[in-house]
Amino acid sequence: MQIPPKIKEKLLNMQYRICGHSAVEICLWTKKHLINKGSCYKRKFYGIDTNRCAEIAPTPVWCEHNCIYCWRPMEFMSFKMEGEGMDPKEMIDCLVKERKKLISGFGGHEKVDREKYSDSYNLFPNHWAISLAGEPLLYDKIGELIRLLKENKNVKSIFVVTNGQEPKVLEELNKRDLLPVQLYVSVNAPNEELYKKIANPVYSDGWERLNKTLEMLKNLKTRTVIRFTLIKGLNDSENLLKEYAGLFEKTQSDFIEIKAYMFLGFSRKRLKKENMPFHKDVIEFSEKLEKLLPSYEIINQHEPSRIVLLKNKNSKIDNLIIFNDLKYEKVDEITENWKIYTLLKKYRKTRKILDKFGFNSWDKDYLTLKEQAQELKIDLGSVLKEINEFIEEEYLKQ
Repeated sequence: MQIPPKIKEKLLNMQYRICGHSAVEICLWTKKHLINKGSCYKRKFYGIDTNRCAEIAPTPVWCEHNCIYCWRPMEFMSFKMEGEGMDPKEMIDCLVKERKKLISGFGGHEKVDREKYSDSYNLFPNHWAISLAGEPLLYDKIGELIRLLKENKNVKSIFVVTNGQEPKVLEELNKRDLLPVQLYVSVNAPNEELYKKIANPVYSDGWERLNKTLEMLKNLKTRTVIRFTLIKGLNDSENLLKEYAGLFEKTQSDFIEIKAYMFLGFSRKRLKKENMPFHKDVIEFSEKLEKLLPSYEIINQHEPSRIVLLKNKNSKIDNLIIFNDLKYEKVDEITENWKIYTLLKKYRKTRKILDKFGFNSWDKDYLTLKEQAQELKIDLGSVLKEINEFIEEEYLKQ
């Protein structure tokens, strides 16, 4: 199974790198994070390392949807995969190699953060975003790919984004305990009529397939997220709020993300700039929806990404993902001169203390503790005391 040569050439020109029928790209937020110009909302919400993210797609040109808001090149998409998929170990090895080549281009950037760049280039990616393009559940070895990543001690988190069209695959992954660390289901409409208008599904029973997937979420053995894309003038009507609330409430997913459609890439051929909501529009919509969702509450937002996060009040899931956190024979003493990025790289759980004191540990992790405490006008002594006591308790081998 291979990507057609003409499409492969176009993807390469768009700075994708290809491995068989899979692809990798360096996203805008990774590029910004390397030069300390912000970070992905996933760092703020879930604690992932933006600079060590591998944004990949095992099926970049295969999808059962033709969503009008997709910034990816849906014009290249095919709807059926024929032939056997490539070996997942070969895919991982190749994608890591190609990602490294792309990252190397930042080595000479005068504004690059040398520590972040070194980690991004030299260390194995610790976050895998299987969401670049296409529908990943069409890959016949997706479970094996996830298993290999989970077994890698360097991998902190694996996110998979699905359009919900393959509930049988999802059921099998759940049965075999091969689900990712966090599963996203994309939703763009509360009823079949609007769904068909926005998603242009290939399957005649696409709406039924999506709903079957949504019904499964509360019983899946992983973290679950509803990703709703808000399109101004298309799916943001106040008259639809009750329908959305009913649909989302039934899922009992751990999180709901309300994110603005962005006027980017190939979507500009199908929508207008006026269809892109401002952050205030996303907040307003989310607050109205929250009132109709008894199980959910707004807990976070990220203005640069125009996204709001709601969490299930009944969920026992912690927002921050601490995966393969190490224990030590001895721990360091944290002083005012420690850079926040360095602190979180070694002692991830201290993020909870930084959040408690109001530190911006996602966009301003290049600052030292002293520098950010001065910005916040807070006494650093009490912060350092709590951090050091916490590290001793959490990270020393028992």
